[in-house]
Amino acid sequence: NATVIPENTGPKTSLQFAEMAHNFGSIEQNTKNPKTFTFTNTGENPLIISDAKGSCGCTVPEYPRQPIAPGETGEIKVVYSPGTQVNQQTKTVTITANTEPATTVLRIKANVTPGEDATSGSAPLEITQ
Repeated sequence: NATVIPENTGPKTSLQFAEMAHNFGSIEQNTKNPKTFTFTNTGENPLIISDAKGSCGCTVPEYPRQPIAPGETGEIKVVYSPGTQVNQQTKTVTITANTEPATTVLRIKANVTPGEDATSGSAPLEITQ
């Protein structure tokens, strides 16, 4: 019988995010939209984040590589770049750490509207009587 060893075999801790989701509201295409999610290590052991992944290449998270001591706070910085996406978008960032469960999912939402550049190619039709 092969024993499967979980990724984080060290002591577990817990973390608490100030908010688990963020709505950017209406944003334009081809913009960079930063959001910082703040968290606190609410457990009794150092918090070690081993990974943070966006659900697509448009969502890039940055996370602390050093352990966060109990009671200390840290930040996950997420930059959402919608590119040519339009309308309602929901993206996720999955954080893997020495927590139970091992993953925490943050959500971002936005209503992406075509920017000024997208409409400059086609002038509105003028109706002359």
